[in-house]
Amino acid sequence: MNNWSDSKDLSEDARYSEKRVQTLIARATKAFLDYAPMRWQDQEESERVYRHIPYGRDLDVFVIDMRSYRGPNTANLQPEPGAETEFLGRTQIDWLKRRLDESRATWKVIAADMPIGLHVPDGSTRWEAIANGNNGPALGRELEIADLLRFMKRKHICNVVWLTADVHYCAAHYYDPGKAQFTDFDPFWEFVSGPLNAGSFGPNALDATFGPQVVFSKAPPAGGPVNLPPSAGLQFFGQVDIDARSKDMVVALKDIDGNEVFSQRLHARPCKGWGRDD
Repeated sequence: MNNWSDSKDLSEDARYSEKRVQTLIARATKAFLDYAPMRWQDQEESERVYRHIPYGRDLDVFVIDMRSYRGPNTANLQPEPGAETEFLGRTQIDWLKRRLDESRATWKVIAADMPIGLHVPDGSTRWEAIANGNNGPALGRELEIADLLRFMKRKHICNVVWLTADVHYCAAHYYDPGKAQFTDFDPFWEFVSGPLNAGSFGPNALDATFGPQVVFSKAPPAGGPVNLPPSAGLQFFGQVDIDARSKDMVVALKDIDGNEVFSQRLHARPCKGWGRDD
């Protein structure tokens, strides 16, 4: 079921013999974990997806889960945090903050299943991702991201890069507090790569709350056909390399044939605990 959340009502949808969304979620979760097995967590949360993958002194990867703990898809304009504005959920947010604060790796990559500033609608009145199309101060699910970004700034957690997916094209975004409505964060990059085998759409509009700028995007031509098949060549993936001497990170976006369509070199900033072994 596309864009599922607790707001879904299947009672009048003849395509589904099973109307209970939670039952469908449970079945889909098992199918996902059977198809893409990952390290088992513990008995208390055996189906947990979010996790930390260390790659030595230069890289920590934090895989997060933007699906399992979210509130319902709504207009996403709530002025205060609550059950409806949860996206990662309190437990996962606390885990991510703690792990980022503990990290002594040069680079911290947040591997996220959805982009931060792109419009991802669920129908005409609800939103599927973080952005709400308001272009103003943080509201709704944006409150959770604003809290995380503020935390990283105040804890001097630097060299954080977001690698995201979900939308059906590729892009590179630079988030600049100088151009944002919510400004209490350090600038950062977000690279979007997708899909590997699905119809091509896009590009999506950007929400101004966190000041994103489109540095690069590649999508179906404006005004042309959409939902293009993989044979159209608009399937993408990303490659990340870290130079062992300079510590620079190079993020490349590549097409279905492995041709580089965009590359960005990021220079590491010395920050808290950089290069320590403890």
